[in-house]
Amino acid sequence: MMKTTRFLPLLATAFIAFAPLANAAPATFDKDYVGKMEVYRASYEDTLVHLARKHGLGFVEMRAANPTLDPWIPGEGARVVLPTQSLLPDAPRSGVVINLPEMKLYLFQKSGGAPLVYSISPGREGLNTPIGSTTIISKKEGPSWTPTPRMLKEDPTLKPFYPPGPDNPMGTHALYLGWDQYRIHGTNKPYAIGRRASSGCIRMYPEAIRDIYSRVPVGTKVTVVDQPVKVGWIENKMYVEVSPTQEQSLRIEQTGELMSYEITAADMKRITAKAGTLADNIDWEAVRKAVREHRGYPVAVLDRKGGKGQHVKDETEEQLKQVDAEDKVFIEKKKVQLKEQNAKRVAKKSEVYGMGATKTAINEVTVETVTTPNRPKKNFNQ
Repeated sequence: MMKTTRFLPLLATAFIAFAPLANAAPATFDKDYVGKMEVYRASYEDTLVHLARKHGLGFVEMRAANPTLDPWIPGEGARVVLPTQSLLPDAPRSGVVINLPEMKLYLFQKSGGAPLVYSISPGREGLNTPIGSTTIISKKEGPSWTPTPRMLKEDPTLKPFYPPGPDNPMGTHALYLGWDQYRIHGTNKPYAIGRRASSGCIRMYPEAIRDIYSRVPVGTKVTVVDQPVKVGWIENKMYVEVSPTQEQSLRIEQTGELMSYEITAADMKRITAKAGTLADNIDWEAVRKAVREHRGYPVAVLDRKGGKGQHVKDETEEQLKQVDAEDKVFIEKKKVQLKEQNAKRVAKKSEVYGMGATKTAINEVTVETVTTPNRPKKNFNQ
């Protein structure tokens, strides 16, 4: 599942009407972001890894966005942040762009529409995915796979050869890159997506690789960058988005622990450059907070309508506070209701059985779980 709405095909008449423009240069998407933030109410059966796949997200980014939740048992009615809004990486807005820290692949469309966004699994520590530019040199539906000698040594349970089929770790489709031994492909272990789990290739959800396979022709440019800190404008505010670095991802996956990250001189240069003449008005405290927490979704740090030294109001943060406040009121009301119900029960027993039953009724312990209302997921930035 992708984070952006699919674009409907143009009508045939539209192709005829614009036929003279067939050789015109492709349009470029002119916004700095894609998608909208959402909040989801967990059901009893939900886990973060299942919610990640359901919403086209990755496991590490779900943990980073929800650091206080138990990833395996969030709980009935738990408020789950879905980081379904992304600032675009600082890279050419054409073809395929992969940002390794956020574990995202962006497919820019020739129509100039919003890019499609897919969660991925890049190379793990010691087997990093290369950074730079290449192209898709071939495509294969039903690829076979031959593990390298290193892989066979690391995992003796591997077979020396995997034909196409459900046991093939490459999944159902593969896009071969100009870099030798590197591919964008599916997987037979979809719940590893959003983690640094591969030997350097780019893994995708089975449904995602099928989708992108049909969209990218041979010759498509692929740009790979390493940008844990991104910056961009959404309407009249400038945002930064800080994802866990490649080194931090493993710690977050295993324990949820947030390791410290110091903003670099290069990060500061990009942030101030994006602000332009308003650089003096940047809320650097908000920047430092975003860097410290690296939640993986945009945080407001500059308002065109604000002034120097002013704190910038962040709509997502305000929405989350409002949701939490509503939950608190709901829970308190529920507790009062339970207390009143218990008092009525005690009084009723007293009427029926006499005063001697009152003491017994008071000593009875009523256990009832108070959960937040299971409201539908909510879009922010509307």
